[in-house]
Amino acid sequence: MRLAIPDMSLVALVGASGSGKSTFARTHFAPTQVLSSDVFRGLVADDENDQSATADAFDALFHVAGKRLAAGRLTVIDATNVQRAARAEVVRLAKEHDVLPTAIVFDLPESVCVRRNADRPDRDFGAHVVRRQRESLRRSLKSLRKEGFRRVHVLRTEQEVAEAEVVVEPLRNDRRDLTGPFDVIGDVHGCRAELERLLGELGYTLRRDDLGRPVGAVPPAGRTAVFVGDLVDRGPDTPGVLRLVMGMVAEGAALVVCGNHEQKLVRALRGHDVRTEHGLAESLDQLAREDADFRAEVERFCDDLLAHYVLDGGRLVVAHAGLPERYHGRASARVRAFALYGDTTGETDEYGLPVRYPWARDYRGAATVLYGHTPMPEAEWVNRTLCLDTGCVFGGTLTALRYPEREIVSVPAERVWYEPVRPLRPARPPEREPGVLELSDVTGKRVLHTRHHGRISVSAEQSAAALEVMSRFALDPRWLLYLPPTMAPASTSKRDGYLEHPEEALREYRSAGVREVVCEEKHMGSRAVLLVCRDDGVAPARFGVEGPGAVHTRTGRAFLDPARTAELLGRVRSAVEAAGLWAELDTGWLLLDAELMPWSLKAEALITDQYAPAGAAGEAVLPAAVTALEGAAARGVDVAALLGRTRTRAAAVADYRAVYRRYRWPVTGLRGMRLAPFQVLAAEGATFETRPHAWHLSVAERLVAADPALFTPTATRTVDTGDDEQVAAAVRWWEEHTAAGGEGMVVKPAANLTRDGRGLVQPGVKVRGREYLRLVYGPEYPLHLERLRERDLGRKRSLALREYALGLEALERAARGEPLWRVHECVFAVLALESDPVDPRL
Repeated sequence: MRLAIPDMSLVALVGASGSGKSTFARTHFAPTQVLSSDVFRGLVADDENDQSATADAFDALFHVAGKRLAAGRLTVIDATNVQRAARAEVVRLAKEHDVLPTAIVFDLPESVCVRRNADRPDRDFGAHVVRRQRESLRRSLKSLRKEGFRRVHVLRTEQEVAEAEVVVEPLRNDRRDLTGPFDVIGDVHGCRAELERLLGELGYTLRRDDLGRPVGAVPPAGRTAVFVGDLVDRGPDTPGVLRLVMGMVAEGAALVVCGNHEQKLVRALRGHDVRTEHGLAESLDQLAREDADFRAEVERFCDDLLAHYVLDGGRLVVAHAGLPERYHGRASARVRAFALYGDTTGETDEYGLPVRYPWARDYRGAATVLYGHTPMPEAEWVNRTLCLDTGCVFGGTLTALRYPEREIVSVPAERVWYEPVRPLRPARPPEREPGVLELSDVTGKRVLHTRHHGRISVSAEQSAAALEVMSRFALDPRWLLYLPPTMAPASTSKRDGYLEHPEEALREYRSAGVREVVCEEKHMGSRAVLLVCRDDGVAPARFGVEGPGAVHTRTGRAFLDPARTAELLGRVRSAVEAAGLWAELDTGWLLLDAELMPWSLKAEALITDQYAPAGAAGEAVLPAAVTALEGAAARGVDVAALLGRTRTRAAAVADYRAVYRRYRWPVTGLRGMRLAPFQVLAAEGATFETRPHAWHLSVAERLVAADPALFTPTATRTVDTGDDEQVAAAVRWWEEHTAAGGEGMVVKPAANLTRDGRGLVQPGVKVRGREYLRLVYGPEYPLHLERLRERDLGRKRSLALREYALGLEALERAARGEPLWRVHECVFAVLALESDPVDPRL
């Protein structure tokens, strides 16, 4: 028997004890490829038959298997795997690493298994164990493919096992043996005439049938055409394009990857209920005029197309919508979906089209990736990737890349064959005065383009909410260069007594590949942005407004009255001068991110009208209730449970009052006011998000040294997330800090702006202490931890990243000196997103 196995596969050997799995594995696979559950039991318990160690053994086995699969290595799991739950973990692991799960089943007779076990002195279990395992196996045989195994081989006799031959085959998408040269052609979309002209430009000679229709093409010596998909729909001659390309494939002159339009066409041809939009109706009408044999051939051809190809020894990858490096050469539903559709944010733009993650911007792979799918005005290289869809059907061009020469060849469209939903070339905005703001800039649904997070949508309702705040309460927009983003909390802790704990934040950054983080003390103040000018002449010349600068809150409101604002900025200006920053940064203005203390400067009304009355009421009632219950208990009344709860509540209220009292202290003028800067945001011509936090904190230390009466330092620790001792030390630091009354800490990537495979990494994660959380969730929140642990953090984290990207975009535009309206639309969008229905306690 020939057992074909993909070379990038997770193989599960399935069979009862004694069925010969281990012997088969030693015969047909390299020792390093086989992970045996018996061996791993021995590794963790010094006894391969210690069944009590099974759970730990499989934890270790699956960890090693995951490492092998991540590296693309064939891996074999030698265990009984007769139970569905055990196999489900194998399938899950294969899906996680985008490899194909394969099952080799040993369905040998019970007598054979029992006899073999009897010959082994280490197997002291009876025949009933084998019988139970075989019963589980027999129940599973028909469902293995439904469970997710892509290939299933069943061996039923000793002879079949002895004669079996394992053949490791490359995946169909693995064509590293084809080294080119190639001509990779973008989305054709039924534009046959343009395709014929492009092939002519590339040196191909068309072959025609008796009716003069192109049915193939002879390439220049040694070259192969590769189509990135979306041959069909929208254009005038989908059948003609298919007839030509199908002929080229049949002759070995071309390869084609599947596009999303081919996939949808197959479903329509098979009679499935699909929406005939985006040009599908045109293709179906055109194909209806062809004979049934041709339509059947088209259906087979499109259905057989692969999602991507790996070519030229792995140096070239072609996929319709592109493909990150982690998916190259792999096979799974997730890989196919990305190759066909890309990865979307779940949002839609102003045209109702999905907003896609800009994967190419983050691509750092060694292979060149060529793709289409999203029409571009022209082909542009981005990190060894090139989109070849230049909108031919929309009146653009049909484009090819000669590989490896990297020569782009294009032919113009004959006409606009199909009106695009989104304009291929966006209309250029009319010229306007740089300092003029218009209501249309900030009303209605809008989509903003950011360098670090792609397109970000703002709904009309969000805009309306922001307009109310901005028009009634905010500073003059000319001062508002930036609004800080909300901050994501750490994942909910499962530790007894904790809702948030540093271990979660440190673990998450480690999982994201962030090795070094900085833990910063979270001050008991309010976020403040300070725009400070070097002298009185800077603001009128640079910002068109008189004054020393601005100090504002996260929502753009003035933090202090004009007199104290001027006094504070005067002190900051002098400290910046003393620290030598004006000359060092070569700027006339500076934008700082800071905490202004005490919190009562901004939240006095909240403390007075909400926290204090609740605390006073609790302190007035609960101690008296404790006294009354203690008296009742002394008289023999059984109130022990109620007395215990009331004492707990009274203690909680006392702790609650202690917490909010720490956030207020007397302030006269600037006396008593403290400022803790932690980041330099921008200066003339520069932003500083790529400078490590160590640099920003060193600047803060220089300001503290220049004016220690105003500036306060920020306690920090730098932590290697992969070093258990450093992690433990950081946790102890947080525990000591919060036990002493501190609010908590913020964990940030030490490098500052950081990206992973999907995009931006959270710029900071707050970990709040247990006592501070009483202000957030109420004095008695520890009694309700289980309910609070059900909080959903997804929306908050998404909001934090979008606001962060908008803030960076505003800073970059301001630093470049772009018009006020360009800066303000980003600032306004941050405020608009703040109206999202997100739990404000997070």
